Amino acid sequence: MLASLRSAAVIGVEAYPVHIEVDVAFGLPHFTMVGLPDATVRESRDRVRSAIRNSGFEFPHHRITVNLAPADVRKAGSSFDLPIALGLLATSGPLTRRAVDDTVIVGELSLDGGINGIRGVLPIAVAARRLGLKRLLLPPQNAAEASVVEGLDVCIARSLPEAVDALNRPDEAQRAPLVRRVAAGTTDPREGDLGDVRGQLLARRALEVAAAGGHNLLLKGPPGAGKTMMARRLGSILPPLTFDEALECTAIHSVAGTLPPGVGLLTERPFRAPHHTVSNVALVGGGAVPRPGEISLAHNGVLFLDEMPEFDRRALEVLRQPLEEGRVTIARGENHRVPRMVRAGRGDEPVPVRVLRR
Repeated sequence: MLASLRSAAVIGVEAYPVHIEVDVAFGLPHFTMVGLPDATVRESRDRVRSAIRNSGFEFPHHRITVNLAPADVRKAGSSFDLPIALGLLATSGPLTRRAVDDTVIVGELSLDGGINGIRGVLPIAVAARRLGLKRLLLPPQNAAEASVVEGLDVCIARSLPEAVDALNRPDEAQRAPLVRRVAAGTTDPREGDLGDVRGQLLARRALEVAAAGGHNLLLKGPPGAGKTMMARRLGSILPPLTFDEALECTAIHSVAGTLPPGVGLLTERPFRAPHHTVSNVALVGGGAVPRPGEISLAHNGVLFLDEMPEFDRRALEVLRQPLEEGRVTIARGENHRVPRMVRAGRGDEPVPVRVLRR
């Protein structure tokens, strides 16, 4: 039997749809995954097997083939655990629907059948909305950020049996509540306010000009003059985030996994202060599976390099192009073909979002 479900994956800070097909045929018991899965996706075989058995369902002892389309784009992450398990249950009977085309399903499975949170849910929700899909099934830990997107029916499931019930009876599925709680941003409140500083009129004026015009700033002086103390207070005089800026920041931090649980939208500008031993990849982003670096995490906020002469020369050189062009471009040879990307707040049509208030 063949089952077909929809899911999504993230490359960089953008999401694209993934079509999951599960085929169970007669033959010696064997579990095969195709579609360029990475090690994390291949390991889902053991998580799915244990989750199905410990949830009270019967794991099919046949030849199992799972296809992740498009087949020529590498898949990474643990978000495919839940749709793969549901596809197997659709072929064996507990899930009555063998073709689920109206719901995007994401989630990581525990061995006991519980569903854990994943990264990059906000870009996935925006991609689902742009594709015209109306429903998203995900873990409750990620419900807040997905609820930011209007026109999307966000359903939550805490365990594999709940996910089966949510697909068998969509009208009775548990919906995510409208979350009005917002994050305090990534700025440490212990850094203080610039209004606490007495004196240093020239440095204060430089900080105000940099904050007003979005300029780069270099503070130079003897040790103990207050350079670090004042630079850490720059975020306190920056203007509030606009809604589009908040969407961009939230999407980046969601992909990076730094978004606090239960948070819908960031409302304060980020402040990043990497250590001087940071590598150039950690600073600008990248890796085999591209991840946002410190530059991206500080988007619409402050990137503070304390003791800048101590940084490695190559790490400082990678800042040259982003400072000149105002954007970061990461190219990877193995990602030679990438489906049409979707970015929060970008595209052919605007994506409506809910306005979260304090």
